[in-house]
Amino acid sequence: MDRMLKISDRKLDASPAEEKQLALRYLLDAWEEAAYEGVDRDCLATAAIFAALSELITTYGEEPVAVMCERLPERVRSGEFTLAKSRQ
Repeated sequence: MDRMLKISDRKLDASPAEEKQLALRYLLDAWEEAAYEGVDRDCLATAAIFAALSELITTYGEEPVAVMCERLPERVRSGEFTLAKSRQ
């Protein structure tokens, strides 16, 4: 199955991994813009988690998402979501 992404007025062939990378880049850009405008990063994080979980639940249902969330602690501890060193 061909996967095409629309970027501006052009289309881009993208693998699922490339599509995820592009989506992350868009989200991080929006995040930085909101932070620059003064939105608290903790509020951004809470809103992003809420939006992501709501979308996943709409797509897959509550139980599959709950099962996925049960694995989050080990994934966090293993560094799967770490982009850079912690600010702590």
